[in-house]
Amino acid sequence: MNTSLAWLMLVASGLIDVAWAYATKRSEGMTHLGWSALSLGLLAAFITLLSSALRVLPLGTAYGVWTGIGALGSLAVGIVLLGEPVAAARIVFALITLVGIVGLKASG
Repeated sequence: MNTSLAWLMLVASGLIDVAWAYATKRSEGMTHLGWSALSLGLLAAFITLLSSALRVLPLGTAYGVWTGIGALGSLAVGIVLLGEPVAAARIVFALITLVGIVGLKASG
């Protein structure tokens, strides 16, 4: 596998991680069968993609980028789909996180 494909798989894994977090939230403690099944399927998908990407990419950079995608994506989903608060401090810290992700990718 080449590096470009590994990065694509990592980004896909991060986006699936966001979907997994949403499905897990909607499962309400794994008490709703459909959401619970979706959550487990998404978990398997993102772990599979992440582990494949990590065969090629440096662990520290890749995991930092992946975690950032999940954190920022989950923040956005929480705000847009779940009505979580939009506060200036949340946006500032999200931007700081984004700067960190870009810095990790650029330096690694």
